Amino acid sequence: MVYNIQVAGLSRDLPLCPIGENLYIGAFIMFGDTELTERAAEALLERAPEHDVLITAESKGIPLICSMCRMSGKNRYVLARKSVKLYMKNVVKCEVKSITTEARQTLYVDGDDAEYMKGKRVLIVDDVISTGESLRTLEELVRISGGEIVGRMAVLAEGDAIGREDIITLAPLPLFDAQGNAL
Repeated sequence: MVYNIQVAGLSRDLPLCPIGENLYIGAFIMFGDTELTERAAEALLERAPEHDVLITAESKGIPLICSMCRMSGKNRYVLARKSVKLYMKNVVKCEVKSITTEARQTLYVDGDDAEYMKGKRVLIVDDVISTGESLRTLEELVRISGGEIVGRMAVLAEGDAIGREDIITLAPLPLFDAQGNAL
Protein backbone atom coordinates (compact mmCIF):
# COMPACT_ATOMS: atom_id res chain seq x y z
CA MET A 1 0.00 0.00 0.00
CA VAL A 2 1.16 3.52 -0.82
CA TYR A 3 -0.14 7.03 -0.39
CA ASN A 4 0.50 9.59 -3.11
CA ILE A 5 1.44 12.99 -1.75
CA GLN A 6 1.93 16.28 -3.54
CA VAL A 7 4.55 18.46 -1.85
CA ALA A 8 6.70 21.34 -3.05
CA GLY A 9 5.38 20.84 -6.58
CA LEU A 10 6.40 17.17 -6.65
CA SER A 11 4.50 13.89 -6.45
CA ARG A 12 5.78 11.00 -4.34
CA ASP A 13 4.35 7.60 -3.38
CA LEU A 14 4.86 6.92 0.32
CA PRO A 15 4.81 3.31 1.52
CA LEU A 16 2.35 2.74 4.37
CA CYS A 17 4.01 1.25 7.46
CA PRO A 18 2.28 -0.17 10.56
CA ILE A 19 2.91 1.47 13.92
CA GLY A 20 0.04 -0.29 15.69
CA GLU A 21 -2.57 -2.97 15.13
CA ASN A 22 -4.78 -0.77 12.96
CA LEU A 23 -2.64 2.34 12.55
CA TYR A 24 -0.30 3.06 9.65
CA ILE A 25 1.84 6.02 8.69
CA GLY A 26 3.07 7.12 5.29
CA ALA A 27 6.85 6.77 5.36
CA PHE A 28 8.19 10.14 4.20
CA ILE A 29 11.91 9.65 3.62
CA MET A 30 13.86 12.44 1.96
CA PHE A 31 17.19 10.62 2.24
CA GLY A 32 18.49 10.04 -1.28
CA ASP A 33 15.85 12.26 -2.92
CA THR A 34 17.85 15.38 -3.72
CA GLU A 35 15.12 16.91 -5.85
CA LEU A 36 12.54 16.65 -3.06
CA THR A 37 14.98 17.88 -0.43
CA GLU A 38 15.97 20.94 -2.46
CA ARG A 39 12.42 21.85 -3.47
CA ALA A 40 11.14 21.44 0.10
CA ALA A 41 14.01 23.56 1.46
CA GLU A 42 13.28 26.31 -1.06
CA ALA A 43 9.52 26.25 -0.32
CA LEU A 44 10.10 26.37 3.45
CA LEU A 45 12.55 29.26 3.16
CA GLU A 46 9.95 31.26 1.22
CA ARG A 47 7.70 31.05 4.29
CA ALA A 48 10.37 31.19 7.01
CA PRO A 49 10.38 34.00 9.59
CA GLU A 50 13.56 36.03 10.10
CA HIS A 51 16.07 33.86 11.95
CA ASP A 52 19.75 33.65 12.87
CA VAL A 53 20.15 29.90 13.22
CA LEU A 54 18.36 26.68 12.29
CA ILE A 55 18.11 23.56 14.46
CA THR A 56 16.88 20.05 13.67
CA ALA A 57 16.94 16.64 15.29
CA GLU A 58 19.08 13.82 13.97
CA SER A 59 18.67 12.40 11.36
CA LYS A 60 16.05 12.87 8.65
CA GLY A 61 16.07 16.66 8.97
CA ILE A 62 19.81 16.93 8.27
CA PRO A 63 19.75 17.14 4.45
CA LEU A 64 16.80 19.54 4.63
CA ILE A 65 18.43 21.94 7.10
CA CYS A 66 21.74 21.77 5.23
CA SER A 67 19.99 22.78 2.01
CA MET A 68 18.11 25.56 3.77
CA CYS A 69 21.34 26.95 5.22
CA ARG A 70 23.13 26.81 1.87
CA MET A 71 20.22 28.54 0.08
CA SER A 72 19.93 31.27 2.73
CA GLY A 73 23.67 31.95 2.89
CA LYS A 74 24.02 30.72 6.46
CA ASN A 75 27.15 28.73 7.17
CA ARG A 76 26.13 26.95 10.36
CA TYR A 77 23.19 25.03 11.78
CA VAL A 78 22.64 23.17 15.04
CA LEU A 79 22.00 19.46 15.20
CA ALA A 80 20.37 17.73 18.17
CA ARG A 81 22.10 14.34 18.28
CA LYS A 82 20.69 11.00 19.45
CA SER A 83 23.89 10.16 21.30
CA VAL A 84 26.82 12.02 22.78
CA LYS A 85 29.92 11.95 20.59
CA LEU A 86 33.46 12.05 21.96
CA TYR A 87 34.04 15.59 20.71
CA MET A 88 30.94 16.99 22.45
CA LYS A 89 31.55 18.97 25.66
CA ASN A 90 29.20 20.62 28.18
CA VAL A 91 26.28 18.79 26.59
CA VAL A 92 22.69 20.01 26.93
CA LYS A 93 20.11 17.19 26.84
CA CYS A 94 16.36 16.51 26.78
CA GLU A 95 14.26 13.33 26.51
CA VAL A 96 11.82 12.59 23.66
CA LYS A 97 9.28 9.93 22.65
CA SER A 98 8.79 9.92 18.86
CA ILE A 99 6.05 8.16 16.88
CA THR A 100 8.64 6.52 14.61
CA THR A 101 10.90 5.27 17.40
CA GLU A 102 9.90 2.54 19.85
CA ALA A 103 11.78 3.59 22.97
CA ARG A 104 12.24 7.00 24.58
CA GLN A 105 15.28 8.82 23.29
CA THR A 106 17.42 11.62 24.56
CA LEU A 107 18.53 14.42 22.26
CA TYR A 108 21.84 16.16 22.91
CA VAL A 109 23.30 19.49 21.82
CA ASP A 110 26.99 20.20 22.06
CA GLY A 111 27.88 22.96 24.51
CA ASP A 112 29.42 25.10 21.75
CA ASP A 113 26.19 24.84 19.76
CA ALA A 114 24.16 25.72 22.85
CA GLU A 115 26.34 28.79 23.35
CA TYR A 116 25.97 29.65 19.64
CA MET A 117 22.15 29.71 20.02
CA LYS A 118 22.26 31.95 23.09
CA GLY A 119 20.49 35.24 22.36
CA LYS A 120 19.79 34.27 18.74
CA ARG A 121 16.54 33.88 16.81
CA VAL A 122 16.20 30.14 16.30
CA LEU A 123 14.06 28.42 13.68
CA ILE A 124 13.19 24.79 14.42
CA VAL A 125 12.97 22.61 11.29
CA ASP A 126 11.99 18.96 10.84
CA ASP A 127 10.86 16.69 8.04
CA VAL A 128 7.55 15.64 9.66
CA ILE A 129 5.78 16.84 12.78
CA SER A 130 3.27 14.34 14.12
CA THR A 131 2.73 14.07 17.86
CA GLY A 132 4.92 17.11 18.50
CA GLU A 133 7.18 15.27 20.96
CA SER A 134 10.39 15.85 19.00
CA LEU A 135 9.35 19.46 18.48
CA ARG A 136 8.80 19.95 22.23
CA THR A 137 12.22 18.49 22.94
CA LEU A 138 13.89 20.79 20.42
CA GLU A 139 12.02 23.75 21.93
CA GLU A 140 13.34 22.82 25.37
CA LEU A 141 16.91 22.49 24.07
CA VAL A 142 16.64 25.98 22.52
CA ARG A 143 15.19 27.44 25.74
CA ILE A 144 17.87 25.84 27.93
CA SER A 145 20.49 27.23 25.56
CA GLY A 146 19.09 30.75 25.78
CA GLY A 147 17.83 30.99 22.21
CA GLU A 148 14.60 32.69 21.12
CA ILE A 149 12.27 30.43 19.12
CA VAL A 150 10.95 32.44 16.17
CA GLY A 151 9.27 29.61 14.29
CA ARG A 152 8.60 25.94 13.82
CA MET A 153 8.61 24.39 10.34
CA ALA A 154 8.26 20.98 8.75
CA VAL A 155 7.73 19.64 5.28
CA LEU A 156 4.68 17.68 6.47
CA ALA A 157 2.20 17.82 9.34
CA GLU A 158 0.94 14.36 10.26
CA GLY A 159 -1.98 13.24 12.41
CA ASP A 160 -2.50 15.52 15.42
CA ALA A 161 -0.20 18.17 13.94
CA ILE A 162 -2.46 18.79 10.94
CA GLY A 163 -4.15 22.12 11.45
CA ARG A 164 -1.79 23.37 14.16
CA GLU A 165 -1.40 27.10 13.76
CA ASP A 166 1.97 27.30 15.51
CA ILE A 167 3.86 25.38 12.82
CA ILE A 168 4.47 26.15 9.16
CA THR A 169 4.20 23.13 6.87
CA LEU A 170 4.01 22.47 3.16
CA ALA A 171 1.37 19.70 3.20
CA PRO A 172 -0.71 17.47 5.48
CA LEU A 173 -0.06 13.72 5.82
CA PRO A 174 -2.97 11.73 7.24
CA LEU A 175 -2.69 8.62 9.38
CA PHE A 176 -4.15 5.42 7.89
CA ASP A 177 -6.04 2.30 8.93
CA ALA A 178 -4.88 -1.24 8.03
CA GLN A 179 -6.72 -1.05 4.69
CA GLY A 180 -4.90 2.14 3.69
CA ASN A 181 -7.82 4.49 4.30
CA ALA A 182 -7.01 7.94 5.62
CA LEU A 183 -8.24 8.46 9.18
